[in-house]
Amino acid sequence: MTARPGRHPPDPDGRPIGSGKNDEGQSTTVEMSRKLGTFPDSSPSRHACPARFCSRAPLEPLVSFADRPLWLVGFRPFFSLACLAGLSLPLIWALMFSGVLPAPDGPFSMIQWHAHEMFFGFGWAVLGGFLLTATKNWVSVRGHHGRALVFLAAAWLLERLGMVLAGSLPTWLFLLSNQLFLVSIVLMLLHTLIRHRAQDSYRDNYFFLLVLPAFIVAKILLLMPATFSIGTGIALGLFRMAFLVMFERTLTQFMKGVFQVAILRHPVLDTAIKGLGLVLVLQPLLPPLAGGVLALLLALLLAGRLAFWKPLLGLSRLDIGVMYLGYLAIVLQLLLEFLQQVAPVAWVGSVSVHVFTFGAMGLVIPGMLIRISKGHTGRKVVFEPLDKLALWFMILGFTLRLVGPQALPGWYGHWIHLAALCWAACFGLLGWRLIPFLLAPRVDGKEH
Repeated sequence: MTARPGRHPPDPDGRPIGSGKNDEGQSTTVEMSRKLGTFPDSSPSRHACPARFCSRAPLEPLVSFADRPLWLVGFRPFFSLACLAGLSLPLIWALMFSGVLPAPDGPFSMIQWHAHEMFFGFGWAVLGGFLLTATKNWVSVRGHHGRALVFLAAAWLLERLGMVLAGSLPTWLFLLSNQLFLVSIVLMLLHTLIRHRAQDSYRDNYFFLLVLPAFIVAKILLLMPATFSIGTGIALGLFRMAFLVMFERTLTQFMKGVFQVAILRHPVLDTAIKGLGLVLVLQPLLPPLAGGVLALLLALLLAGRLAFWKPLLGLSRLDIGVMYLGYLAIVLQLLLEFLQQVAPVAWVGSVSVHVFTFGAMGLVIPGMLIRISKGHTGRKVVFEPLDKLALWFMILGFTLRLVGPQALPGWYGHWIHLAALCWAACFGLLGWRLIPFLLAPRVDGKEH
């Protein structure tokens, strides 16, 4: 993307890049960031008068809660929830799988519950927090904060409760609890992107205008027994599409900032990859062979581009390397989809799905949480030893979940438990380290 005259090009989450570097060669937030869309409240302080003299006194408890640092920017509450979901949901699933915990009583199977919670519970806590933060910076506005974020977080929690109590809820109440969060956040994000389209830093954000509403359809299909596989495939394709857009923006900037090298960006190739990725969202509805051929074509385009993205250099550092591994996981998942159509293999377990969920989501998201949680709270973006340990937990979990069952299928239940423990260890460690940052004001004195 060509930067506008007089502006630095934005980094992948919307902040412009400066020239400062930290001791690992990465740009620091304090030196590389300027505020976009920051509008300090110039009105008289809500706390300027004692409560007994202030006409707004009855609203003070609600206002003070919504004004806490947790609700300043979208990544703060939702990355906190993502860490808690990453810690708990895989463990709950493993206990359900082994019969220690009963499956939720509802109009869906245990497998549907697991897929729904990992895509639309954990996955959308991450994606929602990222997009609430990034979209406001892309279009240079203040963005949703305060009570709007309190509402969204409460709706997310209500959805988790509804998935547990679905069998005892009236149908209308379950549907309300299940759709309130996703519909609300999608509408908020679309409003931001459409209303401020003229000042959008990324002209290819029109992909999000198509992808975001489709998540609502995928969610409905996933929870219907007759269309579960279709809904799962569409949800995976939509998350894959989000990763394809994100890789273009992040790896370009990270390789330049860390290694001072440029990687190939060709508008025709990049648009072809994203366009084909968008078509493959509908792969579950396409003729099987046609879907497999398109998956092979996208895999080849991605692999060809990766050859010019200096992968050996990127893999030389763990914090950048996990992103390259996530990219390779998408290529592998697409190849597995093609192979399934031309020469099916009797894999143990749902290998293609878990190559994506563990390989792309599992390996990339922890690094994303670390970078944004540190950088956007005014700290240096440095991967400390415990941060790297969290990444190694996830790499181990990927190996246990995907390789273990193929080597020793009789231990399948044990592999699921071990992989769940690795996932929980990764996000439990990240939550312990990052949530205190997300609850506190920025350390550099900036407002948000």
